[in-house]
Amino acid sequence: MAFHYALSADLGPERREAAHAPPLSSAIEVRGLWKVYSRQKGDALSPGIVENPEALEVLEKDRRAVVAVRDVAFSVEPGETFIVMGLSGSGKSTLIRCLMRLVEPTAGNIAVNGRNVTAMTSQELVRFRRTEVAMVFQHYGLLPHRTVLENASFGLKLRGEEAAARTGKAKEILSRVGLEGWGRSYPASLSGGMRQRVGIARALVMDSPILFMDEPFSGLDPLIRRELQDELIRLQRTLRKTIFFVTHDLSEALRLGDRMAVMRKGSIVQVGSPDDIIADPADDYVARFVQDEREQVARAERRMAERRAG
Repeated sequence: MAFHYALSADLGPERREAAHAPPLSSAIEVRGLWKVYSRQKGDALSPGIVENPEALEVLEKDRRAVVAVRDVAFSVEPGETFIVMGLSGSGKSTLIRCLMRLVEPTAGNIAVNGRNVTAMTSQELVRFRRTEVAMVFQHYGLLPHRTVLENASFGLKLRGEEAAARTGKAKEILSRVGLEGWGRSYPASLSGGMRQRVGIARALVMDSPILFMDEPFSGLDPLIRRELQDELIRLQRTLRKTIFFVTHDLSEALRLGDRMAVMRKGSIVQVGSPDDIIADPADDYVARFVQDEREQVARAERRMAERRAG
């Protein structure tokens, strides 16, 4: 059976109706989010394709479309560190980019601090990204021809703040992340961990209530990675940002997260506290994902029981 499907850049009635959705109380709330890529370069699938699962299945089987995010729904509370984890290709990086509309969702609704991101115009999106959210990327994204201080304060410059004010704020944040005295250095002279600290400082200096972090520590050596995890935990105790953190590392998720969501093939298969997910995995996929951690817990419990018995 053949199916006709529309290829269109139009946002569709779902996106237009989203502008009138009621305000949401969570820091981040996502409802029915989809991202479907067409394999025909330059085209975007119509939002209506997600309402026809049979047609969508045919497109996937024929390799004419890829579903990167599939009917995802969740909420993140203010001040919470919410972890999204999954294997490579599970859709977690596409999801975080959809939340800022760096990748345009195919369908669904995204609200951040009660504002409907899916209904924003291009100008509203620019203001939103400069004032209400900040992002830390895996590969730093530093400007090589600018100093550490200039990199850290670059977002404030784009926002239009005066030079003296942005320099003062950037110096304060650089001190907080352990880079006091490095302001005049250039990225090429820094270690990987120091460069990532600059990336974190650049995000924090914006003083945005929500921080998006896309596998920010995954390319670092284990010791440096743990050091930066400790730094983030310390900063979060004082700053209480809402953090949306993507990782494929279970131990990192368990250390950092208040709650976590596990993704598989574009879908969220379980959401809960780290302890709940370790103790009660929703299915075999999650059980395999957390197997090593469950075995470590079991070994620790056996040792404690042996000590008590002895």
